[in-house]
Amino acid sequence: MPPLTSSVDALLMNVYTNTLLKCERFEVSHYHDRSVRLFTNKTWRSNNVPAFRGTSHLNRRGYRSTKISSQVMEQMQSNVFVKEYSEDLPVTSSYESAMEALSSLITRKKRGERSSVGGKYGKLERMLIYLKILGLEEKIGGLKIIHVAGTKGKGSTCTFCEAILRECGFRTGLFTSPHLIDVRERFRINGLDITEDRFLLYFWNCWNQLEERVTEDLPMPPLFQFLTLLALKIFVCEQVDVAIIEVGLGGRRDSTNVIKEPIVCGITSLGMDHVEALGNTLGQIASHKAGIFKPHIPAFVVAQLSEAMDVIQEVARGLAVPLEVVAPLDCEKMDGLKLSLSGDHQFINAGLAVSLSKCWLQRTGNWEKLFGKQANLESNLPGAFRRGLSTAYLSGRAQIVYDTSLKSCNSSKVSESSCGDLIFYLDGAHSPESMEVCGRWFSSAVKGKQKASSCFTVENMVQVWGNGHLQYGTEKRDKSYKISKQILLFNCMEVRDPQVLLPKLVSTCASSGTHFSKALFVPSMSTYNRVTSAASVIPADNFSRDLSWQFSLQRHWEKMIHGKDTEVDTVIDTEPKMDAAKFLPYEFLYEDASHCSPVENHFACSAVIPSLPLAIDWLRDCVIRNPSVRIQVLVTGSLHLVGDVLKLLKR
Repeated sequence: MPPLTSSVDALLMNVYTNTLLKCERFEVSHYHDRSVRLFTNKTWRSNNVPAFRGTSHLNRRGYRSTKISSQVMEQMQSNVFVKEYSEDLPVTSSYESAMEALSSLITRKKRGERSSVGGKYGKLERMLIYLKILGLEEKIGGLKIIHVAGTKGKGSTCTFCEAILRECGFRTGLFTSPHLIDVRERFRINGLDITEDRFLLYFWNCWNQLEERVTEDLPMPPLFQFLTLLALKIFVCEQVDVAIIEVGLGGRRDSTNVIKEPIVCGITSLGMDHVEALGNTLGQIASHKAGIFKPHIPAFVVAQLSEAMDVIQEVARGLAVPLEVVAPLDCEKMDGLKLSLSGDHQFINAGLAVSLSKCWLQRTGNWEKLFGKQANLESNLPGAFRRGLSTAYLSGRAQIVYDTSLKSCNSSKVSESSCGDLIFYLDGAHSPESMEVCGRWFSSAVKGKQKASSCFTVENMVQVWGNGHLQYGTEKRDKSYKISKQILLFNCMEVRDPQVLLPKLVSTCASSGTHFSKALFVPSMSTYNRVTSAASVIPADNFSRDLSWQFSLQRHWEKMIHGKDTEVDTVIDTEPKMDAAKFLPYEFLYEDASHCSPVENHFACSAVIPSLPLAIDWLRDCVIRNPSVRIQVLVTGSLHLVGDVLKLLKR
C-alpha cells in the first residue's frame, strides 16, 4: 500500500487496520429487503488510499448481503462497519434476523431425535470441508487450545481456565455451551461476551461463505457445527493467545474434535447422560470422552469410577498420551480467597483447571517467564491463579439471584423494607449425579452456611437485577425473623427420567434437613427448535402449550410424597393477562400436606402452572402479601428453564 501523506490519513487508517487483517473477505447480511449501507451508497477516499466500495446482492436464501473486497478488508477494522450500517438498520433488528437464520439450522424438533442432515459426508468430514471453505483449515493450527470434555463441570472448568490465564496477562477466547439467555454467551473474548456488532460481522461472514457452497451433498451445517465454526473464526480473527474449547456432546464424534493439535486436553467428572447418543454404560461414555485425546498431547482427568477410568487409561496408553489424575483443589492454597463458583464440587473442577492452565503455560514457554523455575503448585498457587479462581463467572450454575422487582412495592405505598424476600437458587442440574450435587449446595445455601452469591463470598455480596442489567453489590439483609419456605420450580426434558432425578434431589436435601414446602411444575418458555436472544419476544403461545409432561412430573412427585399413584389431569383455566393470584390462591403456599386429596384432584404439595411468567408472578404476589415470608426457590432440572427464569428476572 502506498505511504500515507498526512497525519489525518494515518490516524484514519490506524482505525481500519487491526482485528480482521487475516480475514480474506467479509460480508454483512440481513433478511429480505432491508438495506445495509456498508460503504455501499457512499465512498470514502483519502489522497493515497483506495476507495472503499461494497456491492449488494440477494443470496439464495433471501438474505441481502454486502460484500467487501479483500483489498478493502485488509484496511478496515470491524467496528467501522457497524457505525455505517447501524444508521439504516438497528443492530437489534439485524441481530434478531441472525437468530432466525440460526434457528433454520436446527435439524431436530427435540432432543433424542436423530438428526436429519443429508449429504454424503460424515460429521467430522463435513466440518473439515467447512473449515476449508472459511479459510480456517490451516489457521486453526495456530490457535493454542485447551480442549475439555466431560459430563459434569466442563463448562466450569473451562471458565476457571479462562479466568486464570486472563489474569496471567493473556488474551483469551472461551467457547462453551449451551447459552442461557443469549447465544453470544457462548463466545467470550477476554472474559466478556462478544458484542452484538462483532458477532453480526463474524456471523454473516461465515454464513454467506458457507451458504454459497451449499449443494445436495454438502448442506448448511447444523446449529452446533455452525457455532463451532463461528467460534474458531472469531478466535482466529480476534487473535487470541489461548482458546478454551468445551466439547458439546461426547468427544470422539463431536464437532469440536476437528482440533488436531491442542496444547492440552482435560476430562471432567463422568456420569450417565446423553445415553441415547453415547451408550448406556460408563465405559462407553468414557470411550467417547477420551476420543478428544491426541497422540503424545498431555491430558488430565479428575478421579472417576473404575469402569470409566479403565477405559480412559486404555485410550491414553494407545495414543502414548501422558495422562495425569488430578486431585481436587486444596482450599488452603487459595490464601483466604473463595472460589467464585459455589458448591464443594467446584474444588474438583478448580483442581483440573489449575493443572490444565499450568500445563498450557509450560508447553507454550510462558511458565518460567511468569513464575520462574522455583514455582511449585504443591505448596501454593500464584496470585494470578487465585485471582482467576475467585473471579470466574458462569451463569446458571449454583447461582443465587435476589428478585429486586419487589422494590416496586413502593408504588403501592408499601415500604421497601416491608416486602418479603424472593430468592432464586439456580442450577441447571439434569443428571442424577448433578442433582445430588445441586441438592447439597441448595441445602447449604438456604441454611446460611453459604452467605454469598455464585460470584462473591464476602459480606453477603449478592447478585441483583437492576434497570435491566446485571449488577453486583452489597445489601444489608434484614436479620429479623422471617418464615422461610423452600419451593422447587422444576422442568426437565422428556428424555430425562424424573423417577430418578426427583428422588435423588429430595433425598439429598432431606438428609441435610431441607424440605420443600411446594413443587411447581412449569413448561419452559424457550423451545428446542428456536434460537432466541435477550430481546426476543416471549412466544404468544406461552399460555397454551401442551402440559401433559408437566402433569407427568407432578404425578411422579405426588407418588414420591404419598407413596402411591395419583391421577393428575386438570389444569386451572387461565387467560394470558389474568392475575396470577386468581388462578392459584396465595394461601396455597401455607396449605398443609395433610390436606391433599388425590381422589378429589386436590393437591397441597404441588401444582402445575401453565406458564413460567405466571409462576413468577404468583411467587412475587406471595411475598408482597406477607412481608414476613422469605421464599427460597430452587430452579433446576433444565438449563433451558434456568435461562428462561434469568431472562424474566432481567426484564
